[in-house]
Amino acid sequence: MHSTYTVFEATKKLEGYCAYQERCHKEVITKLREMRMIPEAIDQIVAHLIQENYLNEERFARSFARGKFNIKKWGRNRIVNELKQRNISPYNIKSALTEIEDTEYLQTLDTLAKKRLASLKETNRQKKRKKLVDYLLYRGWESHLIFEKTKELIP
Repeated sequence: MHSTYTVFEATKKLEGYCAYQERCHKEVITKLREMRMIPEAIDQIVAHLIQENYLNEERFARSFARGKFNIKKWGRNRIVNELKQRNISPYNIKSALTEIEDTEYLQTLDTLAKKRLASLKETNRQKKRKKLVDYLLYRGWESHLIFEKTKELIP
């Protein structure tokens, strides 16, 4: 048996959900659907959360970009793709990317590439290069930056 919620109870529950950490609209709507709320109630609750500033997509996008870059060392491509999957607008994605400083971005790529290179046991230069490139591409770094860095580190 699933518990049912009044609009008021669901609103309070979602206020806590959004206050705990930044959320995007998609996560909030998914959560409300899991709570078996009807579409009219979902619209009403989402509107309330936006009005009361519990839900702010630009703030979410900026926080997401900062966090994934600083903690997970993701490149811009991966951050953009993840934000697109969460239905974040192109405007907010662009805004989120301003959270990442260019000099810090290149410094992080350098550190990440050197750290990865040090851990590679591969002796064949081509295979070693490929492993480094694949790793950085997976992390969402731009290919032109990766190839420059790889040429520099594995001449």
